[in-house]
Parts: sequence; C-alpha cells; structure tokens
Amino acid sequence: MAEREEVVLTRNVNVVMVPDGHTSTLDKGELVTIHQALGSNYTVVTAYGHMVRIASADADALGKEPPPQPALASETDAQTIEQNCWDVLRTVYDPEIPVNIVELGLVYECKVTPQTNDPSKHTVNVMMTLTAPGCGMGPVIQGDVEKAIRALPGVASVAVEVVLDPPWSRDMMSDVARLQLGLY
Repeated sequence: MAEREEVVLTRNVNVVMVPDGHTSTLDKGELVTIHQALGSNYTVVTAYGHMVRIASADADALGKEPPPQPALASETDAQTIEQNCWDVLRTVYDPEIPVNIVELGLVYECKVTPQTNDPSKHTVNVMMTLTAPGCGMGPVIQGDVEKAIRALPGVASVAVEVVLDPPWSRDMMSDVARLQLGLY
C-alpha cells in the first residue's frame, strides 16, 4: 500500500497491539490510518499513535473486503502440499515490515510428511525465527503460520517451531526483500 488511508471504524473490533502482541479493542467511530494492508491482515495507527493489527476477518470494520487468498493446487501429495505451504507462507507478514516472512528469511524449513495411518493426510513441520528475540508479535506470527497451513487440503497437523539459533540477520533477506525495503 503506497498511500496511507484514514478510515473511521464501522464497529468495535478486536486488535493486537504492535509490537507487544497484547490484545485490545478499538471502538466504533474511532479514526485509524491504514499503515499496511498486506497478506491477510491490516496494520493501522490509531489517532493516539498506537499501532495495532486488525485481522482480515474484521476487514468490514474498516469498510474493506478480506484480501483474496492465493490460488492453490488441490492435489494432496507431499510435493504439492509443500508448494502450497510456501505459497501461503508468502501471505504472512510482520505487521511492522512490508515484506512477507519468506522473503525476510524468517522461515528456515518447511517439511511435509505423509501420516503412516493415512498417506493422503500429512504432517507439516515449520522451523522459523523472528527478526528479534523476545519480539512480542512472535506468537502472533507463529499463529498466523499455523492457521494458514492448517487450512490447506491434505494437512492433518501442523507444528511451528520458533528457533533463535541461528539468529536472524539482514543477510538472510532475499534480494526482493532488500529492494522492497530500500536496502540496496
């Protein structure tokens, strides 16, 4: 989103405070400025200067439609599920950074394993990190990853592990991320 947009909330809405990850509520009639509308959530700044995240399920409170989901293959073989996982991981954003977590270099591994009792169902294990240890939004981002993958066809279970070793650094970002953030 290139231009900031001021919006008056049409109803009360639950939010997650950025960067600490605590939950709160904004009231109907409050003025907010949309800071980022990427992935499946909105990052807004309140009239009091607080940055908060609004889930796509509450887009209507901003007068918006939920963002479209990526087109995914419907097959349930391990290779297709892994590709679908990477596609939905690219829809997950840190609410403060306008680059998805894959391009930021936060996802170290995505492993898909067929379940022994039903090979059409799979277990997905994701190993990821955060831009900073102790990031208050870490559990929120971790939850976004789990929710996005759990909704995929053929996925029976998901485990998302946040690791801090090796620690994240800017060197882990893709060239696309560096360009988006103006780091070249």
